[in-house]
Amino acid sequence: CDVAVDYNNISADMLCELSSKTFSVIDESVEEKMRADVEKARLSLDSVGGVVECFAVGLPVGVGANIFDTVESKLASLLFGIPAVKGVQFGLGFDFADKNASNVNDEYEIKDGKVATLSNNNGGVLGGMTDGAPIVVSVAIKPTPSIASKQRSVNLQTMENAELEIKGRHDPCIVPRAVPVVEAAVAIGLLDLMM
Repeated sequence: CDVAVDYNNISADMLCELSSKTFSVIDESVEEKMRADVEKARLSLDSVGGVVECFAVGLPVGVGANIFDTVESKLASLLFGIPAVKGVQFGLGFDFADKNASNVNDEYEIKDGKVATLSNNNGGVLGGMTDGAPIVVSVAIKPTPSIASKQRSVNLQTMENAELEIKGRHDPCIVPRAVPVVEAAVAIGLLDLMM
């Protein structure tokens, strides 16, 4: 969904509420359309992918390191270990590519007697370390390749072209199932960095 989320104001309460939902979406108005897209894929004997956006709050400043054991490298390594993950980005990620620093730098302020960022475009990580803002990591999940539609393949015994037709029940979208796996990978990575 294209819901504008203030990455600097992610609360533990919001995360608990999202975790209690079967279909975890911040903007409930998009849930019906998303479910309809998944159902359309199922009826077409196909599948769809999606994005899991994961947040972590309450981390102290300075978790991680420069160059070796950066927050991004540790989490990306774990997240890419999840089958079907094909992309990982922190904060704005690829949206940084066509921006000027003056528009996306996370500037600082004193808030409640502490240093805080005015924005969180970097997803809570600067220089490989946590900066006190919420961690924001997005993970692209590819469409499930096991679909009932016929697909071109090869017969390894005859070394000839063949058609592959998979039987049985297969998920038209594994994104909802991936949410707790992504959350666990991020939690394990952050805990490892904090130890």
